[in-house]
Amino acid sequence: MRVHEYQAKEILGRFGVPVLEGRLVKSPEAAQEAAEDLGGGTVVVKAQIHAGGRGKGGGVKLAKNAKEARDLASSILGMQLVTPQTGPAGQLVRKVFIESGCQIERELYAGITLDRERSRLVLMASTEGGVEIEEVAARDPSKILKAEIHPFLGLRSYQAHAMAKALDLPPKIARQFVRFAGALAKAFMETDATLVEINPLVITRAQELVALDAKMTFDDNALYRHKEIQSYRDLAEEDPREVQAAEYDFSYIALDGDIGCMVNGAGLAMATMDIIKLHGGTPANFLDVGGGATKEAVTGAFKILLGDESVKAVLVNIFGGIMKCDVIAEGVVAGASEVGLQVPLVCRLEGTNVEAGRRILAESPLKIIAATTMADAAAKVVAAAKEQH
Repeated sequence: MRVHEYQAKEILGRFGVPVLEGRLVKSPEAAQEAAEDLGGGTVVVKAQIHAGGRGKGGGVKLAKNAKEARDLASSILGMQLVTPQTGPAGQLVRKVFIESGCQIERELYAGITLDRERSRLVLMASTEGGVEIEEVAARDPSKILKAEIHPFLGLRSYQAHAMAKALDLPPKIARQFVRFAGALAKAFMETDATLVEINPLVITRAQELVALDAKMTFDDNALYRHKEIQSYRDLAEEDPREVQAAEYDFSYIALDGDIGCMVNGAGLAMATMDIIKLHGGTPANFLDVGGGATKEAVTGAFKILLGDESVKAVLVNIFGGIMKCDVIAEGVVAGASEVGLQVPLVCRLEGTNVEAGRRILAESPLKIIAATTMADAAAKVVAAAKEQH
């Protein structure tokens, strides 16, 4: 689960990470009031969406006074903000964060994530703050400093001291960095985060270390332990289909292809996507309905698939174990009939009650293309999708 910048700063602030004072607002008038509350001087008006690169898209602006903050908020609120991470469609800005300004002397980068090769959390830092870390890694990997975090002992102070020295920080800032790094690691581990990123981490002219921006994501499977973080979820920022799928306890991820996929089991879903690509097609989604979905749930999954306007054909690929093929077949017929099937549908069923399932599909009034093997199903659905263009 992702959260907004202002929410990430609320969380990090509770652990002792230094952040600037700010106010969340949803109207130009509230933006002016917030700027006045913050002293009436220079503030930064920041669009709050679940995507990085907001500054490049015009979603982060500097206001010299409260009136200018109101005018900038007016121009940002309601805009369809396009950044490198939103895609060409962009995201609607519904709220902005009014934050106190500061005089920046130097910009750094800091972040924590899981290094899957080492199976350890890793603290990363770089002198190249304010730049996408992927760009730094591609241009000069040596600019990214790393320190592994022990799963039981946490980040050790000597590691943070060594990193501060490598960043060439003066003594006063180095001491602040050690405290900052410890707080960041503690926040990461105690909230079951999957990523925390401070970019930029700035040194102000007053020689203070401040997290000027903050990004956090969390492990969905651990949210039951963090009800306060779970309450930060902003459904308006999420794909409605993914929200709907979560209600049925499906695993759904929207992709940019034109072949909708409904599969039971993550491994089979990945294999299905691979074989579609092998035959020259592109999956429109990853959808795992799991091993125990009901007829109603399968109907819901089918509605999600057909609700995607980019889908030109649908492939249902089911191996019946706990999930019986006749239940899937009933759900497919019910779902396709309810939404009005307008695209080709290819079904491949194998496993428990497969003959009953195939009979249900064959006797339905729907034009369903039957397939035997995965290769047969992939070839048919790719061909059917191409005919729709």
